[in-house]
Amino acid sequence: MREFKPDYRHVVDAACNREADRLPLYEHGMDVTVIQKITGEEIELLLDGNYADKVEAHRRICRAAIRLGYDCIPFERCLVHLIQNGKALRGQAPSIIESMEDLETYPWDNKLSEYKQRFEEDFAALGEALPEGMKAIGGIGNGLFETIQDFVPFQDLAFLQADEPEVYEELWKKIGNLMAALWKWMLDNYADSFAVCRFGDDLGFRSSTLLRPDEIRKHILPQYKRVVDLVHSHNKPFLLHSCGRIYDVMDDLINEVGIDAKHSNEDAIDTFDVWVKRYGDRIGNFGGIEMNIMTLNTPDEVKAYVRNLLPKIEGHGGIAIGTGNQISSYTEPANWIAMTDAVREWRGDFN
Repeated sequence: MREFKPDYRHVVDAACNREADRLPLYEHGMDVTVIQKITGEEIELLLDGNYADKVEAHRRICRAAIRLGYDCIPFERCLVHLIQNGKALRGQAPSIIESMEDLETYPWDNKLSEYKQRFEEDFAALGEALPEGMKAIGGIGNGLFETIQDFVPFQDLAFLQADEPEVYEELWKKIGNLMAALWKWMLDNYADSFAVCRFGDDLGFRSSTLLRPDEIRKHILPQYKRVVDLVHSHNKPFLLHSCGRIYDVMDDLINEVGIDAKHSNEDAIDTFDVWVKRYGDRIGNFGGIEMNIMTLNTPDEVKAYVRNLLPKIEGHGGIAIGTGNQISSYTEPANWIAMTDAVREWRGDFN
């Protein structure tokens, strides 16, 4: 087997909808406990340590990713950590914005400094740890829709819209301003660490979008565009991760917002080759491997699934292959290795 050397430019090509010379692997997330099972090296505790510990943790993540054939690693630090730590987003905390007074007295102006204090060291450690040829994909985690739900849980958001429409309208804009400020700081200081910039914002479920498409167009997409324009001003492509059946707003995301690539799919909505055929002439398509296959099937069955998929998507623009969601804590290491091995066999890494 030839020595694998990462080259992030393959992922950039895929994100810019150019067929890469080497089909890149991509993951929205790589759970460190699964990496630890594969490598036998401690990572999780190091990420909570001092600066030197964090650098070493990222070096170990990079080594593991290279071992599996990746050109880039995922990296983000999430916006909801500044709000309710994702608890309301998960339905485990109450709304904190119920009136115009709540909105106006919330400490918006402190959030950038809070984010920097909490995560600046992490971004710096990532930059120091990245080896030659490898960069990250990510940035400021959580998009607008996920963030608003950590202020106001999803069900309560409907009540806010009905009971306090002015607060509802203004909250989207306030969060958009915060997102733009955080992304500007990150790009001004750490853009070089990233091959592709990305946030995740799950706009849909299996049958439709979670909000009416017109609500998404009115409140969410203009704020997305602010971030995407910032990313483009730093000559980076932008990848949107969104679960769900979001066909109703895909044209808007491509034509109005200007996303360069899209990630996340599940076979219960449509298999990956359908997404590729629908959008492969316009944007890069990332993902492909059904999470149920990764979770419930054997390594041999995972390999067979990948081998069956790859010929169907060949020649359809920029592609980066990986799970349709992410490597989660419940992902079997053997299945992850089987998936990457099948892709690497396809591209000739083992010749």
